[in-house]
Amino acid sequence: MNYMLRKSIFFLSSLAILNSAQAQKGEKDWKNLFNGKDLTGWKAVAGTAKYEVVNGEIVGTSVAKSPNTFLITEETYGDFILELELKVEDLTSNSGVMVRGQFDPAAREGKGLVFGYQIECDPLERAWTGGIYDEARRGWLYPLDLNPAAKTAFKMGQYNKYRIEMIGGEIKTWVNDQEVAYVVDDMDKTGFIGLQVHSVKDEHAGRKTYFRNVRIKTTNLDPKPFKNPIYVVNTRDNELTAHEKSNGWKLLFDGKTSEGWRSGKSESFPEFGWSTTNGELAIAATRGDDKRPGDIVTIEKYAAFDFSFDFKFAEGANSGVKYFVTLSEGNTGSASGLEYQVLDDEKHPDAKNGIAGNRTLSSLYDLITSSKTARHTKGAGEWNKGRIVAYPDNRVEHYLNGVKVLEYVRGSKEYLDLVANSKYKEIKNFGQASEGFILLQDHSDDVRYKNIKIRKLK
Repeated sequence: MNYMLRKSIFFLSSLAILNSAQAQKGEKDWKNLFNGKDLTGWKAVAGTAKYEVVNGEIVGTSVAKSPNTFLITEETYGDFILELELKVEDLTSNSGVMVRGQFDPAAREGKGLVFGYQIECDPLERAWTGGIYDEARRGWLYPLDLNPAAKTAFKMGQYNKYRIEMIGGEIKTWVNDQEVAYVVDDMDKTGFIGLQVHSVKDEHAGRKTYFRNVRIKTTNLDPKPFKNPIYVVNTRDNELTAHEKSNGWKLLFDGKTSEGWRSGKSESFPEFGWSTTNGELAIAATRGDDKRPGDIVTIEKYAAFDFSFDFKFAEGANSGVKYFVTLSEGNTGSASGLEYQVLDDEKHPDAKNGIAGNRTLSSLYDLITSSKTARHTKGAGEWNKGRIVAYPDNRVEHYLNGVKVLEYVRGSKEYLDLVANSKYKEIKNFGQASEGFILLQDHSDDVRYKNIKIRKLK
């Protein structure tokens, strides 16, 4: 054996030994939260569902007339990586995993209430397993409409492997090694781990949910990067994560200045009406005033894009976010463009105009009615999350608070038929420009925006 061959073998052997030692050290950082024999370290709260250990598995059995029941750890945790396996055998067995969970024993007349971050198990056709829900508090933070590719990860009747990272304010989830959800949120710093048996109708009592191989790592945390450009829900104001930056996201509002925006009728930003204080890009109510500041548009034009914005409107307000705006029609009022409607459906009369609600919140104004539900809609004085995705092939999607509420194809026969029956019928090639500005409308009402970000699509 020559010298170089011996040297190569020695190097490879040393590397294998080093990797094996590092792997063993990494395994020592993990702690089993379930001993496989009994429920030591756990307690059931908030409901009457039954938890027991059978054949080395935690089995939760649903009970009629019981609210959601949680088996929670007696110990609380801050930053960690959690892994476990979960199985359900029936479509009615909605479940989930609480992370940094909270418990108020005095709530619900002393019956107690669990609330906080929950990683979903959703066996229904909606398929939001691995999405992030804020139990008994804010509702959905990350519905899987934001990552439809992950809807196929869950397997009914089989054990599904969950990986959940809670590091700083970042929450990331995987199901069966599929990248699922990414949320940045700072509401809870510490809390318990909890396993849920959901409330059921009486006829579904006795259905079982299974858990096993529950383990946690709280030291030497090594975040696992997402390989795909997963959409990020960031509740911190006007900032981007490293993941977003690396995937081409840009802020269109820095939280302090009007940089990136100008008037829809001049090259400068309006001198009055619009403001950039308190981390908000806002238009003040000017109804009844002789002068109006007018719309503002982006400095740059966009062709295909993923555009997100948080918005809040005053009671009775009307406004809109327009896209593929060309500023070429010579409008004396607001410039023409495809419009994501921003409206107080409860108090503004325009909600009842148009055709079948096509002028309501998050609709494609005067063309397509949003399919939103009350559960995923917030009214006047509350922040909503809007999103418009315009693909290179002319497909367009509207989202409201993470849920897709409509889709269409620019230039399709269906689209052209809608335009022909709308207020835009006299505008040649309406909404079909290859690129355009994004516009925030001045409709004389108080509307506020923040977390405005965009990613160009190719």
